[in-house]
Amino acid sequence: MNPDSQRAIDGFCDLIWLEDGLASNTLQSYRRDLLQLADWLGDKALIEVTQADLESYLHYRYARHTSPRSTARQLSAYKRFYRLALRDGRIAQDPTLKIDSPKLPRSLPKSMSEAEVEALLAAPAGDEPLALRDRAMLEILYASGLRVSELVGLHLRSVNSDMGVVQVMGKGSKERLVPLGEVAVDALLQYVQLGRPQLLHGRVSDALFVTNRGEAMTRQAFWYLIKRRARQVGLLKLPSPHVLRHAFATHLLNHGADLRVVQLLLGHADIATTQIYTHVARERLKQLHAKHHPRG
Repeated sequence: MNPDSQRAIDGFCDLIWLEDGLASNTLQSYRRDLLQLADWLGDKALIEVTQADLESYLHYRYARHTSPRSTARQLSAYKRFYRLALRDGRIAQDPTLKIDSPKLPRSLPKSMSEAEVEALLAAPAGDEPLALRDRAMLEILYASGLRVSELVGLHLRSVNSDMGVVQVMGKGSKERLVPLGEVAVDALLQYVQLGRPQLLHGRVSDALFVTNRGEAMTRQAFWYLIKRRARQVGLLKLPSPHVLRHAFATHLLNHGADLRVVQLLLGHADIATTQIYTHVARERLKQLHAKHHPRG
């Protein structure tokens, strides 16, 4: 890799962090996408790239059967990189200007039925510390629609059990307050009072959810947790943590929630992102109509 490319990537990531306050996961994604392009370019610096270079790279990715969604994400990073380079006078022309992102199919988010969610939430039964923790995490995830990174990133001070709300640090370091509901609050209090002290083994931690070794819960560990609990109750399709977020939004709309409210609860900056759930809810209404209407 050209050493100038490495310096340009470092400077870019520092700049967008300062200007936009992006989350570490987003910055890592930008850095990874730029590093892949820089590796492919070899001795040629990123700042010297032409439109033809980028088109050749995208063709290379296409030949390797890379998904359109992945390519679109990378191209978005490149457009941001070269747009800032042009703004700062380091290039005379934006090489991404005439390159269109691949068209992506509008796929409906996977969700779970209310019966499947109830079965999953009931899986961690008993008063063992791990059961108390798992039940609290699943209840909060379904009650609030948090992203898994937001869930595992919660601290003790993030939750106000008296008010029944959780303070969440979302994408772009944007904070929002999300209600939990009585069932989730009760599960959380049982975990904090009875389960968490046993998992910490005398250690001190700011993290709300901890592992059996007293360390902060990770996204990977929670992914394993939710699949293990799903197998425990015999769910045929093993859900990811994000599927519970989708279920949260879909079930709210099915029960009459306003789309703007769901947008605020999910932490979506643009309501267009939330509107995908209206398609899921509409399909559910069609099924109900067909099942219960005398001429359905």
